[in-house]
Amino acid sequence: MLKLPPEMRSELKKPLGDLYSSLNQALSRLSPEDFIISVGDVTTKNLVDHGIYPRLAIIDHRIQRKKSNQKITYPAKILKAENPPGTITRDLWETIEDALQLISKSSENFLIIVNGEEDLAVLPCILLSPDDSVILYGQPHEGLVMLKSGDVKNKAENLIKKFEEE
Repeated sequence: MLKLPPEMRSELKKPLGDLYSSLNQALSRLSPEDFIISVGDVTTKNLVDHGIYPRLAIIDHRIQRKKSNQKITYPAKILKAENPPGTITRDLWETIEDALQLISKSSENFLIIVNGEEDLAVLPCILLSPDDSVILYGQPHEGLVMLKSGDVKNKAENLIKKFEEE
């Protein structure tokens, strides 16, 4: 398990990609051909409400650490992973890796429901996904972050190296 060191919290609060105040602002940059990964309940729900179905979505039924009653339903196979707050577990990492491998062989979408917290799942998504993948995630109180994984793989690798192994 990788644990987020307390001194890195502020570094990870900075967007890893382009910050938009809303999904509507970012929609013009999305294309139907994009391989979309979404992390977070609000981001995923907003995409689905706009008829955009992420190939991989990761949610935890929580919004800013409070239980969420939002229903997120779209055609997707559901996988589950355990991941306590402030960590990236082997279970979460391997579930993301398995989902991406299954997606590469089929036209199915996958939804990973995390028991715990999905906030740090963006990092393994960046490292494990194809370089042209578009990843979207929420930036609390600011909006939505959109990035292409290939543009930030080195940055994600450097961040992961600073995590503590447990």
